[in-house]
Amino acid sequence: MPNTFIKIASVTVGSGGAANMEFTSIPQIYKDILIMVSARGTSNFAGSGYFMYVRPNGSSSNLSGRYLVGTGSSAVSGTIAPYLYMSPSDATASVFGNGQMYFPNYTSSNYKSTSAESVYENNATGAYQDLSAGLWSDTTAITSITLVPGGGNFAQYSTATLYGIKSS
Repeated sequence: MPNTFIKIASVTVGSGGAANMEFTSIPQIYKDILIMVSARGTSNFAGSGYFMYVRPNGSSSNLSGRYLVGTGSSAVSGTIAPYLYMSPSDATASVFGNGQMYFPNYTSSNYKSTSAESVYENNATGAYQDLSAGLWSDTTAITSITLVPGGGNFAQYSTATLYGIKSS
């Protein structure tokens, strides 16, 4: 069966940056939801400006995950709360990292899983690709999602779009 993606909301960071990007009052009428992000941080790589945490219902509790990162010359894996990459401030100017995170059955009374993929590049030194799977060990339906930089703020023109997915 084909899936239908319905744009629910979009956030674009204005001048001066933003401490987070947030979707509130997520309608509970879809089967799944998906966030697509194009973002850049105001903090450098060493200051964790290369990733953002994804917090369902604003929660930073009961989150776990596994990741696999490829750098073009090596691979690294480990555990971390659900996240997506973005370009840090010391990456190539005007380059934004891109990613998406999928939340199946976000309204169910079961724990909520996620799957994500994201990338960012620094033309001078390399590119990073990430695949991750996460779990929010909470039975509450997801009604909001907050994106929080690992360090610093989101830079101007960073965007996030939330889609509802209906099965047809």
